[in-house]
Amino acid sequence: MTKYLLKRLIRGLISVVIVVIVVMALVYSLIDKDFIFKGDQQLIKYMNNEKVVYKYSQWEAYGYLTTYSYADYLTDLVDSGEMTAEERTQAVKFGQTESKDSAIVAKYVAKFKEYCKANNYTVVRLDAVMLGTSLAKGGTQKLFAYKEYSTLARVWTYFKNLIQVDSIHYVEDDDQLVGERGLTFTWYDPAYGGKKFSPAIMGNGTEHKYLLYFDNKFPFIHQNIVKINLGTSYAVNRGVDAFQTMTQSQGSNVQSLTHYPTGFNEESSDDLHKLTFVADSLAKGGIFATERFTDNYTNVGTVKHSLSRVGFSFIIGILSSILAYLLGVPLGIMMARNKGKILDKLGTIYIVFIIAVPSLAYIFMFRALGMKMNLPGRFDIDSTSKLMYILPIISLALPSIAGLMNWLRRYMIDQQNSDYVKFARSGGLSEREIFNKHILKNAIIPLVHNIPGTILGAVVGAIITETVYAVPGTGRMLTEAINLYDNAVIVGLTMFYALLSVVSLILGDILMAMVDPRISFSDKAR
Repeated sequence: MTKYLLKRLIRGLISVVIVVIVVMALVYSLIDKDFIFKGDQQLIKYMNNEKVVYKYSQWEAYGYLTTYSYADYLTDLVDSGEMTAEERTQAVKFGQTESKDSAIVAKYVAKFKEYCKANNYTVVRLDAVMLGTSLAKGGTQKLFAYKEYSTLARVWTYFKNLIQVDSIHYVEDDDQLVGERGLTFTWYDPAYGGKKFSPAIMGNGTEHKYLLYFDNKFPFIHQNIVKINLGTSYAVNRGVDAFQTMTQSQGSNVQSLTHYPTGFNEESSDDLHKLTFVADSLAKGGIFATERFTDNYTNVGTVKHSLSRVGFSFIIGILSSILAYLLGVPLGIMMARNKGKILDKLGTIYIVFIIAVPSLAYIFMFRALGMKMNLPGRFDIDSTSKLMYILPIISLALPSIAGLMNWLRRYMIDQQNSDYVKFARSGGLSEREIFNKHILKNAIIPLVHNIPGTILGAVVGAIITETVYAVPGTGRMLTEAINLYDNAVIVGLTMFYALLSVVSLILGDILMAMVDPRISFSDKAR
């Protein structure tokens, strides 16, 4: 069993890497990188050379390339002792055009170009843009180089930084810390005023103040020790990692009595369990910071009213799956037992309708019918009404119900003339007993295999359904990322989906072997 699972896991992880490579090649190589500025409101603020430099800085932030400025090159020469600080001051002032460079500037510009050529950089020199005899806005001369990443280098960097573990050595400067580096365990969490029994592990020298803590929100125990980096968003949720965007709460802020480390209390939406280290923040924060905090752990999160994207997708996905099994399984059995009768014909019409009609069409159709019945047709993230869940859940369950009905009907009818069924009939068993004890038992095995995939698939979300009903889930997040060319989020979600698929397949195999003793891992391993 262990050998089989290990092989299955290794093959699955190799598949994940291949998927990431393919997706990265598609989004970074085959799509014009200018498309990333589709929703960029900052671009219009820049003109002339500054606009060009801004574009390169954004391409670097998006992971297309890396840049190296002439000024940084000179600084590196000073650090290595190849030139003095005084020489750098003279060499850094390159002319508005190459012909206006001084002798020392020309010397080091030539060296810069040689270095860039040797390291596969492409040099970009932008001459000053003049408006008459004056320098145009944003027209200052620029000199830098860039090198585009290869797909393999990008994949290596991505997986290398995928998982980060917080440690007490995160803060490099001891002078930035109050007290000694280390971990502190407490039974009474200071975030609750130190009066509520709630164990917590706190760090000093770590990135996060709280490494482990409890609260009243599922799954009730939370950690900031291990951080997953799926890729920083630059459009969907600018500056925030895709995984954090998926898991953080949404909606309006919720205020409650907050107990700050200094003992100061006030009604606030600050989430002290999200405190992170910011260098010199206590000194620079003025009275506001010193009144509330005792060290440089001053960057707080906020408590939101509603669920995370994963939370919305999971609830809708799980409830729709439960509804699909509750309706699809008995209806499929009834169709098989009443082959050719009115119930079977009606069920077949439904199955053909779901298969033949595009999902987008019948979802919009069902949405229109539901809205005529005064059911909400769009999600309101701050609403407490449960009615807004009804239409997305039913719409998502419709194809699953048809799939279960179709599978059970076909399988159970096919098995009616099998040898084991004939043997059961000869033994005097009724048709009901044959269906329930023999045929149904075998038909359920593949359905059991799909249960882990169904549960984990709920976390992924339904792209079309969430888009139509404006559900703030992970499925809709992918469509937003595609529309905005947010490459990091696209790659991150793809990798997340691929990993969940691998896990669900392995869990499905384990569950199927538990249900059916005829299935052996050792047989599969051969």
